[in-house]
This record gives sequence, C-alpha cells and structure tokens, in this order.
Amino acid sequence: MNDKVVLITGGSKGIGRQTVEEFSKQGYTIILNYRSNDEFVEELVSDLAKRYTNTIITIKGDVSVPEECERMAVEIWNKVESVDILIHNAGPYVKERKSFADYSPEEWNYIVNGNLNSVFYLSRLLIPKMREKKWGRIITFGYDRVESAPGWIYRSAFAAAKAGLASFTKTISIEEAHNGITANMVCPGDIVGEWKEKGISLAKEHHDPKTPVGRPGSGEDLARIISFLCQEDSDFITGSIIPVTGGKDVLGKVFHQ
Repeated sequence: MNDKVVLITGGSKGIGRQTVEEFSKQGYTIILNYRSNDEFVEELVSDLAKRYTNTIITIKGDVSVPEECERMAVEIWNKVESVDILIHNAGPYVKERKSFADYSPEEWNYIVNGNLNSVFYLSRLLIPKMREKKWGRIITFGYDRVESAPGWIYRSAFAAAKAGLASFTKTISIEEAHNGITANMVCPGDIVGEWKEKGISLAKEHHDPKTPVGRPGSGEDLARIISFLCQEDSDFITGSIIPVTGGKDVLGKVFHQ
C-alpha cells in the first residue's frame, strides 16, 4: 500500500473520477471531495471498494467558498495527519458561449472563484503540513496555450481565471521548491463527455481524424500524467505547463468563431 494521502477536488465525476481510479490502483489513501449528490458518491465509493483495497475518505464541500475550505480542512485533519498530494480538479465551466460584456458580476465571480481563488483558498490551508514533511505535490488544470495567456473568444472568464492560475502555479513552484513541494499544471485537449471517465484501451479502438494521434483523448490519459508528476522521482519537474492534447491545436480552431 502507498503511504501517501492524495486529495482530489471534484473527484466524483469526469477527469476527477478517473484520477481517483488511477490513484486507487496504486494504493494511495484518497480524500474524495465533492459538492453534491451524496447517494451517488456513496455508490461510487462502494464500487471502488469492491475493486481496490485502498482507503477512500469523502469530504463534501464547495472549494470556491473560503469558509467551506476551512471547515473541510478541519475535517481532513481529524481523519489524516497530512495531505501529500493536492489535485485541484474542481472548477466550473459554462458551456454557453457569451461575450464578456454579457456576463453579470455574479457569473464572472462564479467562474473566477471556482477556477482560480479556490486553489488559493485550499492550498494555503494544506501546504503547511507539506512543509513539515518537506514533501508535496500540487496539480492544477489549465487549457491549450494557457501559458501564453491567449484570448479565448466567448470564454473570457474561464480563460482569465486559468491564465491567472498558470502564473499562480508557477509562483507556488518557485516559492515552495526549497520545501520539497512541486507544482505543475496539466492542460487537457478535447476530452469531452463520457470520454472523461473512459480508459486509454477503449480510446485506441476509436478513430478520431481531427486529432493527429488518430484517437480521442480519455480521462486516463490525464490521470496517468498526473500520477507520473506525483511520483517520488518526478521532483525535478516543477512549474511546468503540460498539454495533453494528442497533438491537436485545440484553441486555434476557436480564435475566429
């Protein structure tokens, strides 16, 4: 069994769900954060328990609310001594295409809080324990080309939040390097719908002519990259923005839409 504890926000669905699966295979103790649907999460944990022998702890709460993060931190310290790996998967994405001028302040703050501020709220509470152990891994999520802060038409709030998060991730990597803590960002390509919870072997059975590697991306593609970045010997990789796109120019296609 792996003796490290990993917290995955938004771990009940999508790429977060597939990441829980990957870390369960490797025997990590997992803290699965979710925001709603208790019954669904109970069924998910029950299913995982039938296939893996690791410990999974569920923590309900909204990471975009600082008071919720503080409450969750208290719950976490009542259950484990430290969190070694923090995966900031949760983050709202509004599918509706709209100009920045059409956002209300409430809508804008919802996106920015969920994708940028939440990483600050939670990280500041958990990093001190990592410092004590002189070891930690932090993973954030971005989008194609985010490191160059490109404009993304009709996605202004999300793009602004993630571009800020890319800079924040790099800042964490510099400030915490001497504490043995790394921070990296992974950027999914067009991994959509049910593919977020599918595996690589299934993806290889499907042809995707729009992706240079010839197949769709899957949640497992992301989960395995994250797992690699969190390994003991991956300590030289920090402050990196890593695209996982199958070679596809994901953002380029939307510049003029």
